[in-house]
Amino acid sequence: EVQLQASGGGLVQAGGSLRLSCAASGFTFEDYHIGWFRQVPGQGREGVSFIDDGGLVKYYSNPVVKGRFTISRDNAENTVYLQMDNLRPEDTAVYYCGATKAPWRYVRISGRYHYWGQGTLVTVSS
Repeated sequence: EVQLQASGGGLVQAGGSLRLSCAASGFTFEDYHIGWFRQVPGQGREGVSFIDDGGLVKYYSNPVVKGRFTISRDNAENTVYLQMDNLRPEDTAVYYCGATKAPWRYVRISGRYHYWGQGTLVTVSS
């Protein structure tokens, strides 16, 4: 059974940090690029950060997170991490991880993802 298990969300004050984890099972993890997206009620899913299958290429599609968020992966542990520092109230959202085998140029497109985690809620208070 394919699973992506996102965890690590919670309530944090502005300026604080959280580390999200996305644990994969049931598929060949190292063959997939991984993306973190976030979504607030009433809005579409927004791309946040992406890492290629080998963990060598990283991309932060949202300029407001660049410099504050860091994506990494451990293929031996089938896990991707999103370290989020200096959090702001506008970072409040449900964060989802997804896995795709689409070419790297398509990683920002949520419709190209094969598998999704269930989401983890991040709430940043002011």
